[in-house]
Amino acid sequence: MAGILIVDDDVKLTELLREYLELEGFAVEAVHDGVAMFQRTPEKRDLIVLDVMMPGMSGVEILKRLRETSQVPVIMLTARDGDSDRILGLETGADDYVPKPVNPRELVARIRAVLRRGNAISRTRNSELVIGPFRLNTEARSAFYLTTTLDVTSAEYNLIEHLLRNAGRVISRDELSAAAFGRQQSAYVDRNVDTLISKVRRKIVAVSGTDQFIKTVRNAGYLFAVIESALTGAELNGADPEPPPSGPAA
Repeated sequence: MAGILIVDDDVKLTELLREYLELEGFAVEAVHDGVAMFQRTPEKRDLIVLDVMMPGMSGVEILKRLRETSQVPVIMLTARDGDSDRILGLETGADDYVPKPVNPRELVARIRAVLRRGNAISRTRNSELVIGPFRLNTEARSAFYLTTTLDVTSAEYNLIEHLLRNAGRVISRDELSAAAFGRQQSAYVDRNVDTLISKVRRKIVAVSGTDQFIKTVRNAGYLFAVIESALTGAELNGADPEPPPSGPAA
């Protein structure tokens, strides 16, 4: 249930909108000025409906202050016929606006549209995994070192993603095999994982110039070392990097 905060000095209107929005399945609270709004932790709401024309602190002034600390979605209510308030509100950081007199059905439609956009942005952000200089797009299943694309197979991508999600932890060959190939406990697990690690190492060295990221932990497995610097290999090492392993890791 999305939480909506209505901020408008028109008490009758806010009560009407509150009742209508609650019937549409929203959790609604109404306040009548900016001071009261900031006392209600507005940054924790899913969306704010904010009137432009209010005594004391105007809606635009409230929005400016709010945007200093929060990107909570805001729909402005404006009673003026001209475009100036709407343009100023959008420039200040409003996500949408609804003219007065307010049609509750239109307000509900605008609220749902803004919330859908916010959810889409969240999904997009959540589809990226960033560890040091490495970035994965988990929806497109693509991998990058800084701005350079890593040309990886599906199994190699699976292995890289599992290593990055568990950066700093030693991961057994069985676990890596399950992540990369969807299987484990076979006679070929060690060989297959070692071969895959070797291939991934070579590709990382080719774009980064360093072999410092994937560490072999003898008799235990592998570890992805988190290196804070995103510099090239020569800058990291102060010298030419060691050549990548020519065969399966020990």
